Amino acid sequence: MPKQKKILSPTERSSKLRTQRISTPYLSVVVPVFNEEECIEEFFTRLTEVLESIGKTYEIIFINDGSCDRTEYLLGRFFEQYPRILRIIHFNNNYGQYTAILAGFEHVRGDVIVTLDADLQNPPEEIPSLLKMIDAGHDSVGSYRRERHDSFFRTKASRVINRLRKEITGLEMRDHGCMLRAYRRHIIDQAIKTRESSTFITVLAQKFAGNPIDIAVEHHDRARGESKYNLYKLIRITFDLITGVSLIPLQLFTLLGMCTSLLSVLLVVYMGFRRIFIGPEAEGVFTLFAILFFFLSVIIMGIGLIGEYVGRTYLSVCQHPRFVIREIIEMSQPKREE
Repeated sequence: MPKQKKILSPTERSSKLRTQRISTPYLSVVVPVFNEEECIEEFFTRLTEVLESIGKTYEIIFINDGSCDRTEYLLGRFFEQYPRILRIIHFNNNYGQYTAILAGFEHVRGDVIVTLDADLQNPPEEIPSLLKMIDAGHDSVGSYRRERHDSFFRTKASRVINRLRKEITGLEMRDHGCMLRAYRRHIIDQAIKTRESSTFITVLAQKFAGNPIDIAVEHHDRARGESKYNLYKLIRITFDLITGVSLIPLQLFTLLGMCTSLLSVLLVVYMGFRRIFIGPEAEGVFTLFAILFFFLSVIIMGIGLIGEYVGRTYLSVCQHPRFVIREIIEMSQPKREE
């Protein structure tokens, strides 16, 4: 008869979590958090239940991205109860989701790394599905939301960004914004070495992976709290994505400039012949103004696009730190005997 799995009582489960060692875990779970006091307790309970059911050693790394609510206090309570499986990184400011994940990558110890958000829209119960694909030989397992439960604006904006990313980078990725993902350690090591001013983990992992795959996962309504991405942040992410991974926008603008220059030459020739054979007239002055304004708008757009690349170059040359860690809370590891 098949051996039945023992169901642990809450007391036994709590004791097991407290005694587990994390010096060399199999799995590292990286969770960026920003003002998640309303859902983080439920998230932590469900996450640890899932990880315990997997039956492999693990660690959980929370990156507190400058929260100004009770999130830091709740993380401290978790650590007091389960210091052997928890590591907490506190930023001194809010740097953004991707930067927080990158900071977590720099401190992982596991052979397999899973990322997910703490808002419970992507349920932790999907983690075993990701690990199944890792065990099948894939080194990067992405996910896409089977049935998305977001606002109409967020859904449409995400589709536009996904389409832009595909056209610019050529990378096949169904859902760039879904952070429930799993990676082999060598993928993470390569991402850490990339010293860009803004790092898109999902795009980098797809480029470094030798055998990537995307799977469908559940997506739930946000039961508590609110989205941390407003219109400005979505626009900012789009610009960073466009200018951060390809020179195609500059090349397209160069092509546009060549086309408009050719049209301008043809217009000058036409106006010259018209003045010679028909004579001067004032009726077309507003048409000329419209054409002039169009050219000015193209020039302004081009200056803004070039400014994006120059700004990224400036930040790379200055080598400013991408984030500043205020505090790392973890259990000190015993020294190895010589």
